[in-house]
Amino acid sequence: MEEPKVGVYICNCGVNISATVRVPEVVEFAKKLPNVVVSREHKYMCSEPGQGMIQDDIRDLGLTRVVVASCSPRMHESTFQTAVAEAGLNPYYFAMANIREHVSWIVHDTAQATDKAKRLISSTVARVAYQDALEPRQEPVTPAVLIVGAGIAGIQSALTIADAGYPVYLVEREPSIGGHMAQLDKTFPTLDCST
Repeated sequence: MEEPKVGVYICNCGVNISATVRVPEVVEFAKKLPNVVVSREHKYMCSEPGQGMIQDDIRDLGLTRVVVASCSPRMHESTFQTAVAEAGLNPYYFAMANIREHVSWIVHDTAQATDKAKRLISSTVARVAYQDALEPRQEPVTPAVLIVGAGIAGIQSALTIADAGYPVYLVEREPSIGGHMAQLDKTFPTLDCST
């Protein structure tokens, strides 16, 4: 197997990251990690110029893996996966290190934050080398729901899903439905019968 060629890109996120993490120091650290070909920083990695930098390096340097250290993958993982795919790299050869929520927003000491960012980036670089190329696919599904447990929560879930128009299969191991609720004589606050 050919050694991966990894590009590491560290976002300042305006001042969200750079106010706590010494980003230039982390960039220099990342350059020395195994398989890292290039390490760069940008004020906003998710911007068009930031994505363009990554795409240019994929084409010009022959990168086979990309790591972005920035915010939460929930915000921009798909942004970067699309960017690397547009440059001809499988989007699953991309990995993110969350150094905003996991570092700069919770660690207030600059030295500690910088060290933690280095550790997260180091582990992400190590992990991305083992990632495989994947291809999305669609599988047929049966649009029905199986609910295990006919207690009050199972019954309510079944009713809500059935009202949405889906077939529901409600399974209960006991001879009667109702769960713990069926064992009560009366319910608060109305003192109605529970069954």
